[in-house]
Amino acid sequence: MGCKGPKSLIGVRNENTFLDLTVQQIEHLNKTYNTDVPLVLMNSFNTDEDTKKILQKYSHCRVKIYTFNQSRYPRINKESLLPVAKDVSYSGENTEAWYPPGHGDIYASFYNSGLLDIFIGEGKEYIFVSNIDNLGATVDLYILNHLMNPPNGKRCEFVMEVTNKTRADVKGGTLTQYEGKLRLVEIAQVPKAHVDEFKSVSKFKIFNTNNLWISLAAVKRLQEQNAIDMEIIVNPKTLDGGLNVIQLETAVGAAIKSFENSLGINVPRSRFLPVKTTSDLLLVMSNLYSLNAGSLTMSEKREFPTVPLVKLGSSFTKVQDYLRRFESIPDMLELDHLTVSGDVTFGKNVSLKGTVIIIANHGDRIDIPPGAVLENKIVSGNLRILDH
Repeated sequence: MGCKGPKSLIGVRNENTFLDLTVQQIEHLNKTYNTDVPLVLMNSFNTDEDTKKILQKYSHCRVKIYTFNQSRYPRINKESLLPVAKDVSYSGENTEAWYPPGHGDIYASFYNSGLLDIFIGEGKEYIFVSNIDNLGATVDLYILNHLMNPPNGKRCEFVMEVTNKTRADVKGGTLTQYEGKLRLVEIAQVPKAHVDEFKSVSKFKIFNTNNLWISLAAVKRLQEQNAIDMEIIVNPKTLDGGLNVIQLETAVGAAIKSFENSLGINVPRSRFLPVKTTSDLLLVMSNLYSLNAGSLTMSEKREFPTVPLVKLGSSFTKVQDYLRRFESIPDMLELDHLTVSGDVTFGKNVSLKGTVIIIANHGDRIDIPPGAVLENKIVSGNLRILDH
């Protein structure tokens, strides 16, 4: 999305950022139940400084906020298989030589930060882990009650929330059972010959939301036994200078097989509202969702509960370009499908309904005028609105 700085600081609704909304969610939880649930942010060396600066604004909130840093790993030259870094610094020519090794690093970094022992000492038993950009990932009291009061009397050490796969989710990791243990299978681990099978909605019906509930005591035990086993994901990258490198990463959910009595819980789609692209951002910024105490829920005014399929072209890829192309976010309550390609801008109070396809060919530009209502329309060619 071309973010400069932490993604958590992107404005989502009414100038509220992902971080603002997360703090509001937890503050509402603490006030409602007179409790003291903290927020813990795992930062990378890229985001730590900016995040700590912004945290000062929450000093008056009823939420204790802690941070810790994940590890810093050296990128590997794909040809020589040697580290790109010349030394341990990460400035100057070493700026691109280091990377944060994926969210699977949470176990070691959380343990090493000392926060794990602090929370265990305070009597806390579980952490709820989610991506900051998943606005549906709130604390669910039904799941929490199941963890604390399991029907069979045996507590789960690890719960992964999964939800039903749609054609938009074919790349999402899925749960399988192997040798009596649940395992997370990511698309990067699937041989090319079986990728289409993996993407099948009929064969693999669920995928991982990355909303996880994990026993603190189990993390401590496994970390001290060096027994958390996660598959290595090889992630090829090309640096700005054109150098091909390899990043070795792990995924937090892959550790599920290391825990005892693990469980997958199929949750409603409403608990999975990730923002990975500006197409996702358009959805959560629109009137499709209502905002209450930091939580987004599908608007009651939408007659059917499914989310529209939105595909914004390369002119919208970066957040700054995306924001510049909308004078205001269109009314999308009755939208089914939106595809936008090329140099397109939207005026104020535009309404999109049914299936709308807008294509500006190379060299052309389309300005959707203020107040326009597009219902089951294909717009192409050249349409300019000039000030006079």
